This record gives sequence, structure tokens and C-alpha cells, in this order.
Amino acid sequence: MSEPRVFVFGAGKVGSALARALRAAGCAVTLRAQRKGLPARRIEADVIIVAVRDRDVAPTAEALAQRGLVGHRRAAIVHCAGALGPEALAAARGPKVTVAQMHPMISFASRAFAPSLARGQLHVDGDAAAVRAARRLGRLLGMTPRTIPGLDRVAYHAAAGLVANGAAALAAGGAALLGRAGVDGATAAAMLGPLLRSVAENVERLGLPEALTGPVRRGDAAGVGKHLETLARRAPDLVGLYVAMAATQLPLARALGDAPGESFDAIEARLAEAARDVVATGASSVAPD
Repeated sequence: MSEPRVFVFGAGKVGSALARALRAAGCAVTLRAQRKGLPARRIEADVIIVAVRDRDVAPTAEALAQRGLVGHRRAAIVHCAGALGPEALAAARGPKVTVAQMHPMISFASRAFAPSLARGQLHVDGDAAAVRAARRLGRLLGMTPRTIPGLDRVAYHAAAGLVANGAAALAAGGAALLGRAGVDGATAAAMLGPLLRSVAENVERLGLPEALTGPVRRGDAAGVGKHLETLARRAPDLVGLYVAMAATQLPLARALGDAPGESFDAIEARLAEAARDVVATGASSVAPD
């Protein structure tokens, strides 16, 4: 069986990365930037990937149908939005056209650099034929396609944003603190990138709570206290962030049970004290500029 012909509409970070990866996997791919508009002629492709902003998904489907660009041959149309279901493409559905959501849970940050898709998760949902097509593309990319029945897509998308966007913001805070410790920006990035990768590997291989490391897991209230004292002196704007992150670690640490319960109680009390200080001083909990 030959590899599917793919038309990608939207040459932003996601569309460009998918087009590049699919070409590398042996697919014939046409990539068209959204700013150029939809083509004037019918689209001759087995799969059409709509890689545009969420607000533009439904209008794109409507335009595809109204202009007669699809429907003359069997094709699957999929979009890459995490918070939208397949019905966002309903206007393009027809006797020969099926639709689906195909969301890669991968962080795409630049058109110049495409992240590895290997072992990534791909949520697919929609018409049976379109789901089969999306799953096939996912496997070609080395991803794991899956469908989660009854998925709350907004909560799913928020979870992805919490981790992907939150990790980048957390790294920015860490880089700022390293800068105040005497580390230049390039070196800070070189330090934090591999650290983040090791966390990702631990989460994937070990799961949670086993991926947790550090003083909270060990029940080291004194170590947490030293961190807070140093932050209060060198980076008071990060104290609130540290407190929130450490508080989120506590249930994981209690579940692991690497220290007596009273050790975690002591950490909880120290974090509560620091949180009161943040409120009293009005310190920001976001990373500095």
C-alpha cells in the first residue's frame, strides 16, 4: 500500500512540522500557507490536515465545501486543535468526505525547529474512515494514536498547556534565578534543557508519583526552608511559584512515603508560612522579566 497523499493547510509551527515529518516518512505532501488562502483548484489528497488557529477551523471547513474543493473523491479532513472535536469540520463532511480531530500532544515552539514526534501521543476522534486515516499518519510519524471516549477536550487541552507552557515559564524562572546565582543565559539554557528532558523521561518511563525527586520527596523540611530563605533574599518574585509547586509535590511525596508523615507535615507548615509572607508582602508569583 502506497503512503497517503497529504495536503496541509497552514504553514505555522504545527503545519510545517507535520509536513516535514510526513515527507520524511515517505508521504507526498503539499504544504500551503493560510495567508495564501485555499487553492483555486480541487484538492487531490487522501488526507487534508487543517493546521490553523482554533477560530479558523470551522470557517476553513465551510470554505472547503462551498468552493467545491473536496467531495469529488474520497478524503479525510482532520484538524489539529486540542480543544475542538471533529464537529468543527462538520461543514465539509459529505458522502465521500469524513472528518476527525487529530491532535498531537507535542510542544511546537518554532517553524525553524521541529521537535521529535517519536513516542508522542496523538488523540484522534471522529468519523471511522477519518480516524483510520489519522491513525495511519500517526503510526507513520512514530506516534501512538489513541481515542479516549467521553474526553473533556477543554480540560485535556488545559492539561497539555499546564505542562508544556508551564514548563517553559518554569524554565524561565529557573534561568532568571541561575542568572542571579552567576550563570550566563546560554549556560543556563544548556543546563535546564537536559534537566527538563530527564524529567520527561522519568514521567514517561516511571509514571507518577515515581518521577518526583528532590527535597519534598525526601521529606527534607530544612532543605525546603533553605530554598525559601534564598529565594526571599535573591528572587522574592519566585517565592509564590516555589510554594505552589512544592505544595503540588506534597501529595506525590506522601504517596511515595520515603519519609515519615511528620516530615511532610513540617514541609506543609513551612510552605504555609511562606505563603502568608507572600500575601503580606504582595510579592509576585511570576518569573521576572
